[in-house]
Amino acid sequence: MKYILFLIAFFGIQGLRAQEAKADWPALETFHEVMAMTFHPSEEGNLEPIKARSGELASKAKALKDSAIPASMQKPGVAESLKLLAKEAKALDKMVKKHKSDVEITKSLAALHDRFHEVVEKCHH
Repeated sequence: MKYILFLIAFFGIQGLRAQEAKADWPALETFHEVMAMTFHPSEEGNLEPIKARSGELASKAKALKDSAIPASMQKPGVAESLKLLAKEAKALDKMVKKHKSDVEITKSLAALHDRFHEVVEKCHH
């Protein structure tokens, strides 16, 4: 029972942190919106959203990287993770444009999604 309560508290705090980060950093929220609209359908095997919006996702990742990091989120590793996020989003866009396999696109999108969560997590440590 204590373990379940711990998990609920832990994930609740993580969710609040993500919401706080997005509220304080509009470019983060803008990127997250496109990420959510492309990643979640891919979990069900639907790659049409990422195929249609990979360029937009790459553009939003670059805009996020180039935006000013709020002072409260200027933590070690954030800028480096943002650079990787933008680089990986650009690579994903190239994969889509080159008609790479659905398996490759899905794997790349999942890794980009993980990178996004890495950025949010680093903002709060």
